[in-house]
Amino acid sequence: MSIEIAKYIDHTLLSPQATRAQITKLCQEAAENNFFAVCVNPCHVRQAVKELSSTKVAVATVIGFPLGANLTDIKIAETQRAISEGAEEIDMVINVGMLKSGDTEYIENEIKAIVRAAKEVPVKVIIECDLLSDDEKVAASEACVKAGAAMVKTSTGFVKDGAGATVQDIELIKKAIAGSKLGIKASAGIRDYDKAKALIDAGATRLGTSAGIDIVKGAKGEKVETAKAAY
Repeated sequence: MSIEIAKYIDHTLLSPQATRAQITKLCQEAAENNFFAVCVNPCHVRQAVKELSSTKVAVATVIGFPLGANLTDIKIAETQRAISEGAEEIDMVINVGMLKSGDTEYIENEIKAIVRAAKEVPVKVIIECDLLSDDEKVAASEACVKAGAAMVKTSTGFVKDGAGATVQDIELIKKAIAGSKLGIKASAGIRDYDKAKALIDAGATRLGTSAGIDIVKGAKGEKVETAKAAY
């Protein structure tokens, strides 16, 4: 199960304090554990691509992160630049305020614009569940389907006192996107194997976490002394 669950993991470091040395370590850990991808801030994409050039680990980056309130043109430019530097997946944050204003057309059009800019590169859409009602989560997920995204992603991990990924949200999103080809990325607050497995069992097809090593150890039945508290 450890190798299987490793392929779900986007090994993540999105701290504003992340150093080059920490990015190197992140990439080494991802390669050693056969994680699906690393997820880093845009300024680290080029380094991560270089570090992982001889591996099968993909490099993902974030767009409009963490607030999602950038203008669409800026998100498009971020996307294009990230891909030009080698990013293989794009995790974009929706404009939460526009969604909460009831403007689902804005949300759908912005996602479409990022998908067009990304071309063949998959776009995962962060809807920030901690800030949304269930109806808003459903509306955002449906917009992702209509706009041609690759995945719905639960969280940035930057909401203060947020719950992060929950089984209930995964189940809700799965129902909202039923019949589509979209995946679901559970992210934030995933710190051990039991929670990771519960999210996968609920329908998550990818996990965004900084605790990937602890999760793999847990899958092997190894003792984990202290779970990481980060994203």
